[in-house]
Amino acid sequence: MNVARGNGYRIAENARLDARNTFGVRATASMLVEATDAAALPELFGYAMLRDASTLVLGGGSNLLFAGDPRGAVLTLDTRRIDVIEDDGTHAIIRADAGVIWHDLVLWTLGHGLAGLENLALIPGTVGAAPIQNIGAYGVEVREHVHAVEAFDRDGGGFVRLAAADCAFAYRDSLFKHVPDRYVVSAVEFSLSRTFQPRLGYAGIEDELRAMGIDGSPRAAQVAEAVIRIRRRKLPDPAVVGNAGSFFKNPIVPAAQAEALLAAHPALPMFRGADADSRKLSAAWLIDQCGWKGHRDGDAGVSADHALVLVNHGQASGLELLALARRIAESVQLRFGVAIEPEPRIIGATW
Repeated sequence: MNVARGNGYRIAENARLDARNTFGVRATASMLVEATDAAALPELFGYAMLRDASTLVLGGGSNLLFAGDPRGAVLTLDTRRIDVIEDDGTHAIIRADAGVIWHDLVLWTLGHGLAGLENLALIPGTVGAAPIQNIGAYGVEVREHVHAVEAFDRDGGGFVRLAAADCAFAYRDSLFKHVPDRYVVSAVEFSLSRTFQPRLGYAGIEDELRAMGIDGSPRAAQVAEAVIRIRRRKLPDPAVVGNAGSFFKNPIVPAAQAEALLAAHPALPMFRGADADSRKLSAAWLIDQCGWKGHRDGDAGVSADHALVLVNHGQASGLELLALARRIAESVQLRFGVAIEPEPRIIGATW
């Protein structure tokens, strides 16, 4: 493997990506560019290998499935700075580099007396990926706390700062997913509070707090600990068995369709959608009802503990995991008339 270095970056040819994706599937990048300084991005995108071809920006590899080798170069940002840029004693704005590990950021904010991200504890991946996916868990989405996103604009050839209102955030969606080859997120600014207002409405959090001996008004760190305990119990550790967390989005359907489904299946978990005319259904419940929990095709399988989680038991290829995911989606469509879509980005194939 040939390696070249520049000011703020490192370039390697024919680099294996197996350890750079949490499914642990085999993939190779013809060119891997590791930037240790975002200031190097204009120079890097001046090179034909990045400027004239598709470039995959890879964070922690926790929200993608390599169903084939990526076309073109792969770019990673190994930048890890966190700063408080405003603080009036009540609210603060912090800025975190794209390469910061997301869970490390959550712990950092809690350690600095800042609340807002505690329900998002232990989500795998990096800060740079958080606004792209609009990560969410336990009743909170990151868009609620994004103040602005800093990015390198490949079209304009320079850095831009996008206010949260300009990021087109939606359920597991954002502007950055609609124009995936335009922006390289370099840092994210978050607006957080020094006054903690717990969000405990999501099923399981209050029960977990009680199991921890906490009644009444928990601290932000205690809510984070409850979320961590739940996630560790429900979701397999990628270091032990390859996975990308929840593989399918919860489907959003018209309210009339949801009510008809609920009449036929009274146990179906259902939540209000983005408006009064839509409902969000539990993809996990739909998949579980189709009998997929614990299913295994060779080394490609579904977690025995959580129907939403596809797992690589060892040597499954990305194509084998994709084939299983397609079969699961087809069975849900056939039984319930509901389309479910993958949450991770699929590289090297189409859904």
